[in-house]
Amino acid sequence: MPALRTRFAPSPTGRLHLGHAASAFAVWDAARAEGGEVLLRIEDIDQTRCRPDYEGAILEDLDWLGFGWTGPVRRQSDHFAEYAEVLNLLRARGLVYRCFLTRREIAARLPAGADPEEGGLVSRPLPAAEEVERLAHNAPFAWRLSLDAARTALGPAYNALAYTEWTVAGARTVPARPDRCGDVVLARKDTPTSYHLACCHDDALQSITHIIRGEDLREVTAIHALLQALMGWPRPLYRFHPLILGADGKKLSKRFGDKSLGDYRKQGMTPDDIRAMTRAE
Repeated sequence: MPALRTRFAPSPTGRLHLGHAASAFAVWDAARAEGGEVLLRIEDIDQTRCRPDYEGAILEDLDWLGFGWTGPVRRQSDHFAEYAEVLNLLRARGLVYRCFLTRREIAARLPAGADPEEGGLVSRPLPAAEEVERLAHNAPFAWRLSLDAARTALGPAYNALAYTEWTVAGARTVPARPDRCGDVVLARKDTPTSYHLACCHDDALQSITHIIRGEDLREVTAIHALLQALMGWPRPLYRFHPLILGADGKKLSKRFGDKSLGDYRKQGMTPDDIRAMTRAE
């Protein structure tokens, strides 16, 4: 097993909460156990919701929890040109296409309960003349990764896609099934990247060997395995940690006002108290 180099990659769309603390403990505990290192990455590609004051609060919370990191902080918003270059390479190979479908149109094509943002949509480019017409009218669109094109590009290797799950009990090979995710969004008309493209690019660029992430990201790991195969990027090992759930049984979320680490700190709680709470929850 290679020397461990992992990362913690929060998004500054709000204050960190217990779920983030649980993830941070999982990341730094793994690094300490293996004598490895942790890099800090700020995933701020959402320029509408991300704010500098939230980033400052994240750094403050991590310092309070006692976590340090190796090297400078990487802010994804400083590297949009790099992600656009990757997208252009995929475009040149015919692996992405413009999708003009609205959320309502996507939802109408999906099984009940599927997420209209990703949801297993498999579509195709519009006829050239129709695409030109929509572009002339400044129609919004998303750049989607074509599973059909990826399957053709990889040949038999597509059905052999897999990633390695690394646990305390050892490592195991997990088949990757990107078809369950559909043609995911890699960028939008006015946004040069998505989470999938940016995080996979950065993991390769920063020589990340191990990724510790929540169980909610297990399924999309198949898409990341696909991008790694298409781009010839190294394949990290993966570990998935349990999620911290709220009283309603749902994942904690900054968007819905779950109590922040700053709130707990104001109540006089200590980092040890937070660690105990992440275990108890």
